[in-house]
Amino acid sequence: MAELFNIRDSLANKISYYHLLFLLASLPFDRFYSHLVLISYIIHTLIHLKKENIKPVFNLRMLALQSVFLVTVCSTIYSFNKPEAFNEWGKQLTILIFPLVFCLNPLDIHKYRPKLLQAFAWVCSATVIYLYIDAFITISHYQLPWSAICSGPFTNHNFAIPIDMHATFFSMQLMVALAYLISSIIKEPGTGRKLLNFFCCIVLTAGIVQLSSKSIFAVLLILVNIGVPWFLLKGSARVKFVVISLSFSVLAMAMILASSTFRERFITELKVDMSGPTVGEIHESRLARWETVIELIQKKPLTGYGAGTEPGLLHDRFYQKKMYDSFLLGLNGHSEYLSIALKSGLIGLLAYLGTLVWGFKIALRRRDLLFFNFMVLITVVCFSENLLDVDKGTFFYSLFFSFFVFSEEILPEKTVARQIPSLIGLTEAEVLV
Repeated sequence: MAELFNIRDSLANKISYYHLLFLLASLPFDRFYSHLVLISYIIHTLIHLKKENIKPVFNLRMLALQSVFLVTVCSTIYSFNKPEAFNEWGKQLTILIFPLVFCLNPLDIHKYRPKLLQAFAWVCSATVIYLYIDAFITISHYQLPWSAICSGPFTNHNFAIPIDMHATFFSMQLMVALAYLISSIIKEPGTGRKLLNFFCCIVLTAGIVQLSSKSIFAVLLILVNIGVPWFLLKGSARVKFVVISLSFSVLAMAMILASSTFRERFITELKVDMSGPTVGEIHESRLARWETVIELIQKKPLTGYGAGTEPGLLHDRFYQKKMYDSFLLGLNGHSEYLSIALKSGLIGLLAYLGTLVWGFKIALRRRDLLFFNFMVLITVVCFSENLLDVDKGTFFYSLFFSFFVFSEEILPEKTVARQIPSLIGLTEAEVLV
């Protein structure tokens, strides 16, 4: 634990490191703490700003990382609901800020990435343990059987109530932590740390199952059965791991579905969500809301209706279609892709998809499992959630996207000089001549 706080660097970089450490540690809790640390981090960066340490600001990397915010700004021009559009700016402001902070701050993210993610993984594990303790205290208080932990009052959003977190958004954090721990167990030597990380893997996996987010559970299966063997293993070790992981995945799914609560959550609710509208239904399916959004998109497919217009448009449309449950609850479209298309049209959607493709290309080029896992998370969750319309979603997206992009290894100048000739097809001897 002490090694996470003891680093050899300049005083300014040490303070930057501690800011990032506490920023990651604050993510599972109220947004007040993460915002407070971010403000302090920005002030510290500006105080110690030096011209020679500033990384390039105007390039493709910055454009891609800030693309969502820039699309929102552009679509505000023709929005008929300017106050809500500016409110959307506020929610997405971190998408603009984090890339700038990482550009201006000289801290070597690649050097300290393992320590930062290790601390984050331990905090997430401790948070899940706390939630289980809180759940079992409640069960004991009401003299319920221990098996009640698998019932509705203790799963999904109900499980995360003590920390006031949306189940899917908290599950995304657990997935980032889990991916790091699995990578650490496979790649790093030392049995003591491995045993602790293995225990944390079990805790995080249990937490993901308890939170019962269907999209995150799908990402978990992708990580274990595709991501880990492809990025971390080779040859016969890869084949053996795939066989074992697939077997355990099937067994785990069978055990989970043996519970009526989880079976209803993962199977029954999925069927309901994907079913079309029926006459006299009380709760509209997600598919019915998607169809409503698509109807609106078809009327203005190229540019959309402008930033901040989704709540008002859907509110009126839900009432017209007698979708009273969605109307009264003020629900959104529950799909980031459809939300972007509704507000900024095909142009905005293509810009966002281009950003995702760019992120995947970097992750695959670097063979970075953690970055790949993050990109899969964003891609999958955006099908079923308006990820970038809520503070916790935009904070997660902007922080980790910038974190993984800027954690590329910084090569010494001599190393770069040796690599340049090989990139253009020359040998070192030919260069010397």
